[in-house]
Amino acid sequence: MSDTLDILENITYDELNEGDSATFTRTLTEDELVLFAAVSGDVNPVHLDSEFAADTMFKERIAHGMWSGSLISAALATVMPGPGTIYLDQTLSFKRPVKLDDTLTVKLTVSEKGAKNRVTLACDVRNQNDDQVVVGEAKVIAPTEKVSLQKPRLPKITIEG
Repeated sequence: MSDTLDILENITYDELNEGDSATFTRTLTEDELVLFAAVSGDVNPVHLDSEFAADTMFKERIAHGMWSGSLISAALATVMPGPGTIYLDQTLSFKRPVKLDDTLTVKLTVSEKGAKNRVTLACDVRNQNDDQVVVGEAKVIAPTEKVSLQKPRLPKITIEG
């Protein structure tokens, strides 16, 4: 028997209403920061080198801006509208840095439903102190068929030091 947290279920275009909202939360760990650098190729020392970062305006290492952006993608793909969503467009404005161990919550709010199953969603990303770190807007094609499926399992990835 599977845990309900292991199930992904979408919200179809017909089920979505303007004003509907959903959230997705994730904490930035050292492993995630390093893996994001490896996958993206962005090895800017402000993300990876404590000594270098100490001399920057932030005084410490910060997350890649697109790590926060990727959480919006995850929210769209897994929460609202969910599986079957096609990402078309995204605007992002980075308001403040994200630091190691920050917990970010993405809030998506349906702002407009358009023709051809197009949906516009306001994106608001805040840290554990309720400080806005990213704001933007996403445009997607929402799924038209209801699906409920097992969340894919990812392999365990280890980082070599």
